[in-house]
Amino acid sequence: MSQVYCCPNCRTNKSRFNLIQQVATPIKKDPRSGEIVAQYSNDTIEPFHLAYNGPDVRVQCAACGLIEDEKTFAAFGQRSQ
Repeated sequence: MSQVYCCPNCRTNKSRFNLIQQVATPIKKDPRSGEIVAQYSNDTIEPFHLAYNGPDVRVQCAACGLIEDEKTFAAFGQRSQ
């Protein structure tokens, strides 16, 4: 996280960002009622339930509102230096 960021959308913001911590909770829902039938931990999910493998942190530009992967903001920050 000690990387230089730059927003790839507005291209001017290099200092104001929101870090979004993503915490995935595996659940199983009833298809008819929408009720949560089961809630799992990442160690006890069912065979056909894929574990979340997305980024742990996403970044939002506090100037224009764009939300992207942290790598995108860091790569654009390296180019803008």
